[in-house]
Parts: sequence; structure tokens; C-alpha cells
Amino acid sequence: MTQREKKRVRVYTGVTKEIFESDIASKRKPALLRGLDIGSACGKWSPEYLAQHGGEKTVKVHVCPTGKMDFIHKNFAYKTLPFNKFVMRTCETVHKEYFICPEEKYYLRSLGDDPRKDISDITIQFPSLAQDIKIPKLYPEDRFFSSVFRISSAQGQLWTHYDIMDNLLIQVTGRKRVVLYSPKDATNLYLNGDKSEVLDIDRPDLTKYPKFAEATPFECFLEPGDVLFIPAMWFHNVISLQFGVAVNVFWRHLDMGFYDSKDTYGNKDLVPAARAMQIMDRAIKALEELPEEYKDFYARRIVCKIKDRCFSREDRNSSSGVNGDSTEDE
Repeated sequence: MTQREKKRVRVYTGVTKEIFESDIASKRKPALLRGLDIGSACGKWSPEYLAQHGGEKTVKVHVCPTGKMDFIHKNFAYKTLPFNKFVMRTCETVHKEYFICPEEKYYLRSLGDDPRKDISDITIQFPSLAQDIKIPKLYPEDRFFSSVFRISSAQGQLWTHYDIMDNLLIQVTGRKRVVLYSPKDATNLYLNGDKSEVLDIDRPDLTKYPKFAEATPFECFLEPGDVLFIPAMWFHNVISLQFGVAVNVFWRHLDMGFYDSKDTYGNKDLVPAARAMQIMDRAIKALEELPEEYKDFYARRIVCKIKDRCFSREDRNSSSGVNGDSTEDE
């Protein structure tokens, strides 16, 4: 059993807001945008500059002995550091000061001042640095949700996950590899909440995760100044090939009523979806009261009903059914 061949994310240049809305966002596929004006950050944001202008603000960071963070076995710890010290450690290969080991890796996903109440917004948490970056206004400004500052050690890798909002990943410094999977591959990714349990996407254990071989990866490499459009629900796995700094901008592309008003991270499932999942949990519990053959029979009936009512016409008519076979191409 072998994995499917990687497909390349389509590259666009000379993108305007009108082109983005009509030709890119509407297609609901990832797109690599090049040549956009993101301000002076690319030329300025060296580790020394970031440390000086970011100051001593305390930040909460992931610390991992290896680059590949494992959310299942929790091979990382949350630690706090002054921002300036964090930046200088993150660009090092071997550390004189460390929490776990001299080769440990660091990853920052910025938070609001009070994560329970405040969203991440670089203009609020890092106002001096925010002056250097120009966020492309490709989306309605009144739909803005958050701007997330991300800094990673070289070879830092974040597990495959999805977000419920559209977002732009603005790469400022360093190179980054991003591998994405269509929402239609959800049944092939062995989900645990919003994350895939398949941590090694390049050398997966296909004996343990055989369906993963059916998932179609889309790959791109981000250079400084590149902007990657990641549509909502597209799974993505991000590897920093070098010390890297990026800013994610999320916006609510659906009606406001779909989103949980208390969600400051922007990662809670849409309100109707969360309600449906709760109902499904109760349905499964009810089915488990039945004898085995009856449970199997009625479970199949429910699957058929969901497929007939909720799947696209193409998927309803395909032989793959609920296996979610993804054959789309760019």
C-alpha cells in the first residue's frame, strides 16, 4: 500500500481583493499568493530586531525535545519566557539555557492578554512590531477575527489540524513547508477532535492507519513574503524548515451566528456542527443498547440517511461513499 502522489498548491501573482474574492476564495481551495505588499517586516524582522522591539512581555510557548510535536503523547511542555529571551533561544540550534534538553525546539502561538476573554491581535499584543507588517486586505474588514503571531525553531512541526475560519498565513522570515488535505479526506485522517492522529505524514504507519494512504496531500513551500490562503476545514501540517516568523489572519467568512461567541481561539466547531455532534454522541449511546446485529443494521441506516441528506451529489453517487475518497485536482 502506497500513499497518493502529492499535488502542488496553485500559485497566483498580482492578486487584488476582487480577484481573490471571485477567483480564489470562491473555489474553496488553498492558494499560494506571491508578490503582495506585506510591509517592511521581511527586511526588518531579524531575531535581534524582534527581541528589541518585542520587549520583555511574557509569552507562553511550546517546548519540545524534538521538532515533531505529538499532541497524543504530549511530548511538549508549556513554559513562559520573556519575549526577547524566547526569540533569541528559538533561533539557536543548541541552548546554554533550556527547560528539557539543549536541543529543544520552541513554538509560539500568540494569545490574547486574557486568553479566556481576549483574541490574539498583533496590533494589541505587539504594537511596535505590528507597525512593520501590512496585512493584505483581501477580506471584508468587518469580518476580521484575529491576527496570530507565530514563531518557530528550525524543524519545528505542528500536527495536522483544521480551523473553522478562512485564514491567510503570511510568511515573514524563514522557509516553511505546508502539506494540506481536503475536508473530503476527513474520514482518511483518523481524527481526534480537530487533529489527525497520523503524526508522521511522510512515513505513516499504514498498518495502523491504512486509510491514510487514500488521502491526497497538497504541498507548497513558503518563502519570505509569501501568503498562503487556507480555506476553512482544510487540514494543514506545517514544518518550519528554518527559524521562522509568520502571522496568521483569521476572519469569519460565514454569518456571525454560526460562531461560538465565547470562542477566543477561533477553533471551536460551528454552533450547528457542535450541536449535531452532541446529538450523534447520544445516538451512538442509544444504539449501543441494541444487540449486535440490530446495532449494525440501524447504524448503517443512519449512515445512509446522513449520506443522502448531507453529502454532495458527487459523493452520494461515488463508489467511495463515506470513505471520503478525494480525487479533486488543481
